[in-house]
Amino acid sequence: MTLRPIGIDLFAGAGGLSLGFEQAGFDVAAAVEIDPIHCAVHHFNFPHSATLCASVVDLTGDAIRHRAGIGDQTVDVVFGGAPCQGFSMIGKRALDDPRNQLVFHYVRLVRELQPSYCVFENVKGLTVGPHRRFLHELIGAFQEAGYEVRLPYRVLNAADFSVPQDRRRLFLIGAKRGLPLPAYPQPSDKTNVADAIDDLPDADRFDGLLASDSVAVDFETVPLYARRLRGLDEDPTDYSYPRAFDSRRLTASLRTAHTELSRRRFAATPPGKVEPVSRFHRLAPHGLCNTLRAGTDSARGAFTSPRPIHHRLARVITVREAARLHSYPDWFRFHVTKWHGFRQIGNSVPPLLGRAVAGEIVKALGYIPEKPAQAGPSRQNNENLLKFDMSEAAAYFGVPADTIAQRTRNSAPQATPENRQMELPVG
Repeated sequence: MTLRPIGIDLFAGAGGLSLGFEQAGFDVAAAVEIDPIHCAVHHFNFPHSATLCASVVDLTGDAIRHRAGIGDQTVDVVFGGAPCQGFSMIGKRALDDPRNQLVFHYVRLVRELQPSYCVFENVKGLTVGPHRRFLHELIGAFQEAGYEVRLPYRVLNAADFSVPQDRRRLFLIGAKRGLPLPAYPQPSDKTNVADAIDDLPDADRFDGLLASDSVAVDFETVPLYARRLRGLDEDPTDYSYPRAFDSRRLTASLRTAHTELSRRRFAATPPGKVEPVSRFHRLAPHGLCNTLRAGTDSARGAFTSPRPIHHRLARVITVREAARLHSYPDWFRFHVTKWHGFRQIGNSVPPLLGRAVAGEIVKALGYIPEKPAQAGPSRQNNENLLKFDMSEAAAYFGVPADTIAQRTRNSAPQATPENRQMELPVG
């Protein structure tokens, strides 16, 4: 079998881009992420990828190569997106935000790793107003590093690539000078909310999901989109390694306890409209999900972004339902808490969008992807990786416990700030 091209994921989070590039035919040799809890989840889902729990500020290209065990092999692509709070269209937008330095450390690592190609993704807010100056500076930095960027840059909507969600992200694709410059992907198929989540059993039917995020249940799946994510039908364009998975196990489905008043308000909200008190959007079955957002991190109060209301049920969606709306397969696991699980989804690139972009890199490489042998990273049995609190995750990766600032919370699932937000009968 032909050796698969090598990719390195910077700012990896739980692994949306890692999965998209693997599905396109890459071996993700290393993933860099500073948050130990995200690292634990990434390591669970990608056990044969080197998980580097560190800041890009503290890493060199040589260190990444060493940890990945690839020596002086050619790195075919470096991909990722720096944290975007510094120039998000919904947050404070300032070119002098200190977090923007991470973007230039991305460029530094590209220069040191010398990949054939690089892919940078970020919020579409980087393309408007004064932020365009920052974007042009970034493109200039790539050019100084020896890379040509495909212009004009593109804002891609995940909804154009079979993801049932209106989610727009900026992509820059660069090629080492002298190599073929990939195109941006062309829109493909579309799907809708009902096809993504209607087959999933209602989590509120299972008392066990008040304290656990998984339960064994038999259910029928008909839509092709959902059948592929559940692993019932083969996806001919998915070249990821097979994972052992029980399709009768419903995971990432910890329940949210709502007040009866909240439920009545949710039920009275027409699909596609916003519930006027909570300001939660109710999904429309034949439409798209609104953009799933991560909320703020622990250092800034652990605020939970509003979650959509299910189109048939008087409750907000579960983490698994959000994962379906984000194009994650059912074998992919998230942290067992809703707060971390939703944050991991909201911060990530939908895998199908990542796969579309990665597919253009594959074409430029002249590589014909193949389905990998069963001997790949098929299973990760250590489910404790999905349950770590921050101190446990930090200890696992040998980093300081205060690497990510902590939020104050009770350990019981029902007492998290996220649940309190959902239970408040506001007004």
